Amino acid sequence: MEAKFFRFLKIVGVGFKARAEAEGRLLYLKLGYSHEVELTVPPAVRVFCFKPNVVCCTGIDKQRVHQFAAAVRSCKPPEVYKGKGIMYIDEVIKKKQGKKSK
Repeated sequence: MEAKFFRFLKIVGVGFKARAEAEGRLLYLKLGYSHEVELTVPPAVRVFCFKPNVVCCTGIDKQRVHQFAAAVRSCKPPEVYKGKGIMYIDEVIKKKQGKKSK
């Protein structure tokens, strides 16, 4: 399968990991929940994990690749106080300041 479109996601957080199995047909995410999140990859998309914290979604259909990348990101969207979660590689997270103690 020729890969035309890519979407890279990075996972930020202590103990947060991703792994692809079954030739990029299954994606397992450890996101600090009590269970592992298991995502089935749609037929037009392939998934690779270069490092435990970098996920690459690739395929020939741009819409499906981006749709699946958005589904992965929605499992743990980036959080504005610590910047933890799943974000696109090129995404910039605006950090917020926490409560100020007097």
